[in-house]
Amino acid sequence: MPRLAISPEFLRGLGALTRPVRRDVAVAVRRFLLNASAAPHPERVRNCRDPRVATLRLADRHRGVVVRQEDVYWLLTVLPDAEAWAYAQRHRFGVNTAVGIVEIWDAEALERIEPALRRASRTGGRPLFENWCDADLLNVGVDAQLLPLLRLMTSESHLAAVEPLLPHSQYAPLAALARGGSLTAAWRELDACRSRVADDIDPEDLLTALRRSPDRAAFTADAAELERVLMLPGWCTFLYPPQHTYANWPAYEQPVLITGGAGTGKTVTALHRAALLARAATGPVLLVTFSQSLATELSARLDMIIDDEVVRKRVEVGNVDRMAHRIVAEAEGRAPALVSSDDLAGLWQEAAVGRFGGAFLLREWEQVILAQDLRTLEEYQSAARPGRGVRLDAEARTTVWEAVQQVVRHLRESGRRTLLQLASEAAGLLGRAVGDLLGDEAPGREPYRHIVVDEAQDLHPAQWRLLRAAVPTAPNDLFIVGDPHQRMFDTRVALADVGIPARQFRLKISHRLPAEILSWGVRLRGGGPADGLVAGNAAMYGYRALDYGARPMVRGYVDAEAEIAGLVSTVAEWLEEGVPTAEIAVAARTSDLVRTARTALREAGITVKVTSLHGMKGLEFRRVAVIGVADGIVPAPDALTPADEDPTARAHDLQRERGLLYVACTRAGELLYVSYSGRASPFIPA
Repeated sequence: MPRLAISPEFLRGLGALTRPVRRDVAVAVRRFLLNASAAPHPERVRNCRDPRVATLRLADRHRGVVVRQEDVYWLLTVLPDAEAWAYAQRHRFGVNTAVGIVEIWDAEALERIEPALRRASRTGGRPLFENWCDADLLNVGVDAQLLPLLRLMTSESHLAAVEPLLPHSQYAPLAALARGGSLTAAWRELDACRSRVADDIDPEDLLTALRRSPDRAAFTADAAELERVLMLPGWCTFLYPPQHTYANWPAYEQPVLITGGAGTGKTVTALHRAALLARAATGPVLLVTFSQSLATELSARLDMIIDDEVVRKRVEVGNVDRMAHRIVAEAEGRAPALVSSDDLAGLWQEAAVGRFGGAFLLREWEQVILAQDLRTLEEYQSAARPGRGVRLDAEARTTVWEAVQQVVRHLRESGRRTLLQLASEAAGLLGRAVGDLLGDEAPGREPYRHIVVDEAQDLHPAQWRLLRAAVPTAPNDLFIVGDPHQRMFDTRVALADVGIPARQFRLKISHRLPAEILSWGVRLRGGGPADGLVAGNAAMYGYRALDYGARPMVRGYVDAEAEIAGLVSTVAEWLEEGVPTAEIAVAARTSDLVRTARTALREAGITVKVTSLHGMKGLEFRRVAVIGVADGIVPAPDALTPADEDPTARAHDLQRERGLLYVACTRAGELLYVSYSGRASPFIPA
């Protein structure tokens, strides 16, 4: 009876088929795995570059391409007959001799490019890899058959030209050397391509190499496992090497922080880490984020990864606000009352004094006083005020403190609190050992054994103190993922300052975004460093994409009516091209624009997701339209601190608005459409 290993490329090909063909392919694959009657049988391919390659007739005029070793069939892709045969003839398959992972080569394309490289080498120029002998290159995993081609290259552009034809585990170390890096730098790039160490590597043992390559193959021993792989999204099954390494590391001795740009798989890594901890059954796990809508999305995605009901119940998914609310409610015996945003704004306006307006006082309270948990005027007088641009002398601090206390007293007397106050009070309650809040009979301070945090960049210091108090300091206590460049709120904190000395790792490759959208988005966001999560600044250096696609479509219109008509026309074209409605999203900065777009699309008989820029957080779509990106709308004037009040705060506000637009635009995995009427937003790259 054959064993089957499924490639993620096969799942992508399966998803692109029409529904009847997709159904026939799935039935044929099940029959093949079970060795049932009428199961497809392997057919040899003439003139192929790898004798282990065969095809399987899976549906009318459609074939799967497989590579066989022993009784294992690695199912690579499904294509129309002619394309499947061409794929089988064109590719060869091997094992990286340095790290033992599987590699797929477009051998035919490399053969075609050789004459052009040979002609280019005759024009002169120093050989690109002249400083490294063959033994050096072989030592960093370079395939021996590639060496003659490398010796023809005289510029980095030659290497860039063959990048799409090479396995990433070949290109990454070579690119490091071409940039002038050392062999150590090349090894560092190569090491990031594997998820486990290989002690003994056999270049002919493709089966073992597949087991070392969780991003390339999922083994299915029975029909149930096959069904799970075929039905679930690819991210449930396949993790890229760094994601797999970070999610499955047996024990971290200290808190861990994983950072990375849009599309690098931070949330997927967090989900798989939570699942691993739940399966280990060492104690309750909390998977937490900053908003309830994101928590609901995380819970649904975790349900896909964990199919064991007992294991799934070990993970609580929520947001920090609800956690704080529950802790305070259980300690006080009743639900705490929250102040509305309108009432709070009114209180700050009443407290305004002299040159210190209500908005200034609110920011000072949240970003300095609550952030550092300052309890007395003396503490405030001596406290640092990072991120605040207006200098305050002792007299001014006294004035500000008294104004803030006026609001705090009013809230206390009315029995109302803000969410950040609840977080601060909940952290204090846990610190005073209020007992095990999960209901265990044995008393204990911390309600969780493990906490996994998603979207960490948007949590306030008070919320971080609560999370630190909610889990004991022990191995595998805090696993944190985030990106300071995607911050949507003005919450800047270095984890070490709130008692979380985290060890940092970075995800550098965006697997969702094509290079065109990524580079445009980085220019929109501003590629400079961002502060938060770690001491100092986090840069975007090294953040890149491996795939290529269409450039973002930026369209200007004479007026808002024409812009909405353009949106309806564009989305209608996408639907005609076969893009499912669930894979399309429309976003805008203002609620009025969201309502207008939703109404216009509905009147055209189109039902796709239409939401605010904030609502795009944590979501992914094939195609995204961001409308109303005009001067006077983005950045939103009401969201900006007046320059004469606090120039530093205004600069932070502008970066936050940039980050908000960047987050929405980088939800698009295939195509991005950006429109405006009148004058374009200053954020749109030239």
